[in-house]
Amino acid sequence: MTEPQPKDLKRQIGLWSAVAIVIGTTIGSGIFRSPAGIADKLPGPIPLAIVWVAGGLLALCGALSFSELASAFPRTGGIFVFIKEGFGRLPAFLFGWAEVTVIRAAAVGAIATTFAEYFLRVIGVDPVEYARYVAAAAIIVMGTVNILGVRWGTLVLNVTTVAKYGALIFIIIIAMALGLPETGGHYTPALPEGSISIGAFGLALVSALWAYDGYADLSYASGEVKDPERTLPRALIGGTCAVVLIYLLANIAYLAVIPVEEMRRSPLVAADVAERVLGAPGVVFIGVTVMLSTWGTLTGSLFTSPRIFFAMAQEKLFFRAVASVHPQFGTPHVAIGINIVLGVVFVLLRTFEQLADAFVTAILPFYALGVAALFVVRRREGYAPAFRVPLYPIVPLLFVASALYLLSNALIDASSRVPTAITLGIVLLGVPVYYLTVGRAFRKSG
Repeated sequence: MTEPQPKDLKRQIGLWSAVAIVIGTTIGSGIFRSPAGIADKLPGPIPLAIVWVAGGLLALCGALSFSELASAFPRTGGIFVFIKEGFGRLPAFLFGWAEVTVIRAAAVGAIATTFAEYFLRVIGVDPVEYARYVAAAAIIVMGTVNILGVRWGTLVLNVTTVAKYGALIFIIIIAMALGLPETGGHYTPALPEGSISIGAFGLALVSALWAYDGYADLSYASGEVKDPERTLPRALIGGTCAVVLIYLLANIAYLAVIPVEEMRRSPLVAADVAERVLGAPGVVFIGVTVMLSTWGTLTGSLFTSPRIFFAMAQEKLFFRAVASVHPQFGTPHVAIGINIVLGVVFVLLRTFEQLADAFVTAILPFYALGVAALFVVRRREGYAPAFRVPLYPIVPLLFVASALYLLSNALIDASSRVPTAITLGIVLLGVPVYYLTVGRAFRKSG
């Protein structure tokens, strides 16, 4: 059951560009920054491997579930559309509200901050003083590029995706070829005493999911994908598998060069590995790689996420003007402009850690709700998606249960309880906002 796509956004994204969006929006700063935090919580090779595998499996469960939903409802908005189809207008509005108030600005801000830090290091400037302003400038520049047309945004994504994936492959090969023969690898003791606990594993998994996040972003631009019933599942699943593979290999390569104890004190572990095997040129190489990586991710996020605001406006859940399409460039320029403004405000006011934690906390319940929509729409007569999730209902159930576990773990843990509660409180504030605004207008019109 495929519903017609609004005519004002052209389908011009092919398979390769769709795969590039999945890989390009997923591989950002996470694989370069998250290993240190994960190693600090789980200081052992086996616990590290387990959390990265678990994160990859959850990402794949999510990608498989969203592939079915995207093939059935290939419309602009992605998860917003899935939630609306499964649970109605209020939950869909809450997702859009969370995107506006927390999720998207936090994601854009965190990505841009990492880009700015590495950019300033490469050119020899102290990042502490100027990183926020460079990050804000990067958001403005790439947001403008996305306003100028789909072709420009996807071109940047295609180029940076090839560059970052190739650079990670290079790091892996060099670390295994030069580092492993010298050190023999730091894979023992495989399970040090006290290196794993349920609470620490949950917090580490949140960090891993930050690195894996991005696989669902393509669905937001479903209305612009060519032959969506076939292209969307292929791109979502293929791109996610490519990311999981490169992440696992990267962590194996890191441990080939440096031990876990050193990794947990190394916020820029990839740079330390490259320096160990290549010297000073390795640090420069990693700096440029992370710049390209985060630049591409920033481009992808500013390309896909405004489509949520656009879809909300089309459903009369946001200001009507946000559904405007630029007459010359054919892009949702007002929605992109909103994302630019929110991203700049967040990046000037909050730190990277605050942005990343707020993003993961706010997005998890809606990922779970989007996947859970499968259980509702599958019961409808005439439901005939082009792709069906294998091992249903195990795959979507595993994803939903894991998301709920991570949220409850964050609320229980003392260090994350207050920021998690604040973030969820902002999201729930959308309920009275809905009933006082668009909900009242919808009831009157009905």
